[in-house]
Amino acid sequence: MPPLVDPVPGGRTGDHARAHALAHELSAQGVRGIVLAYVDTAGICRVKTVPCQRLQSAVAWGVGMSPVFDTFLANDAIVRTDVLGSPDGDLRLYPDLDRLVVLAAQPGWAWAPVDRITQEGDRHPGCSRTFLRRIVADAEARHGLTFKAGIEIEWSLGRAAAPGDEFAPATTAPAYGATRQIELSDYTADLLAAFEKQEVPVAQLHPEYAPGQFELSTGALDPVAAADQSVLVRQTIRAVSHKYGLRASFSPAVTERGVGNGGHLHLSVWRHGVNLHSGGEGRYGMTGEAESFVAGLLTRLPALTAVTAPSPASYLRLKPSQWAGVFTAWGRETRETAIRIVTGTSGHQSQDANLEVKPVDLAANPYLALGCVIAAGLDGIASATPLPEEVVDDPARLIPDEAVARGVRRLPTSLSHAVDAFREDEMLRAALGPVLADAVVAVREGETASVADLDDAGVATAYRWKY
Repeated sequence: MPPLVDPVPGGRTGDHARAHALAHELSAQGVRGIVLAYVDTAGICRVKTVPCQRLQSAVAWGVGMSPVFDTFLANDAIVRTDVLGSPDGDLRLYPDLDRLVVLAAQPGWAWAPVDRITQEGDRHPGCSRTFLRRIVADAEARHGLTFKAGIEIEWSLGRAAAPGDEFAPATTAPAYGATRQIELSDYTADLLAAFEKQEVPVAQLHPEYAPGQFELSTGALDPVAAADQSVLVRQTIRAVSHKYGLRASFSPAVTERGVGNGGHLHLSVWRHGVNLHSGGEGRYGMTGEAESFVAGLLTRLPALTAVTAPSPASYLRLKPSQWAGVFTAWGRETRETAIRIVTGTSGHQSQDANLEVKPVDLAANPYLALGCVIAAGLDGIASATPLPEEVVDDPARLIPDEAVARGVRRLPTSLSHAVDAFREDEMLRAALGPVLADAVVAVREGETASVADLDDAGVATAYRWKY
């Protein structure tokens, strides 16, 4: 794993020569431009592009972009905090050369995630990638802990020729069915080819439950690389879909009813190369620290949903008995609890054991989501929070008194309720820092206000093609 370090004005030692060589190499491969990508507070990937010949300059001095984008909404309206949202100021976008990749589905283009620093050379307090990198680096420095993470990608394929912004499923074949895979065989084969060329380790690609829906799972990486990979995977899916006359939606709710698109997080905690979710004396082989990590997540899940389910459309998806995980409960391989404990197959537990956080969708900024989930889990470890009793089957089936006795609560049913919980969570806001925490609140409140007059169908339509 490359060192988790900040960019500096003028470039780090060796950056100039490396960027110069990369630019020549990319040009020889027919690459003409480089996409510089980051994700804003609303979960939208924003970009600038530079010609290959400008890569050396970008690595040394960055590329300018206004800090106003930290308070953009999904509809491109702008809200404000006491620090962000004005027309003043500038930031510098610094591409991460360790993550630069030639885009297989966009001939002539390469792609790289960026960190954002101020003109004075300081970390931008609103940069979510920098936030996640700091959380990960601090966990290793202070606690000797590292992480492996993966983000599931679900998307719904519509026909681009459908009128207006309507959703016409690209296939109406049965869920998980062979017919659906056959109908889009060339499309999915081209996806796999693109990921292979981009060295994205695909674990699974299969038809999913909802009409026109597919899911892709990738191999586990360190959290920053996993978040980068999530952004790159979606860029690739959009590009391949476009070539086939299709339109990909990663919205939590493409329509107002039915199962939506999730973005479940998989995470495992490690120390000195040992997986803390396996081989311990706790439940299902978890160590005491792994149990407390899960307990920390459960404690803060209501507030976390303001980050992991950040769109009004998210709450059309977060419904009981739809495998969305809408209760503060955990269980081994229980797909209705918010935290699913994955023990792995016999013989592979030491590598595969992990936890899955289910109330997450792809409207979430992956850097914010992973950073806040890790911060909540670390707080559980620091507090030695005890893990409550496991819940089996569907928590919705518990009678109210039993649910209360077992600490099983329904997660927020609206974005405004999630924001209320987030406001009250001092630990999460402190982890983010005041600038980023205030941006989260302002953007979520702006999203809520922007659809205040819409019914569920209107909300689904408003966000259908935003993510």
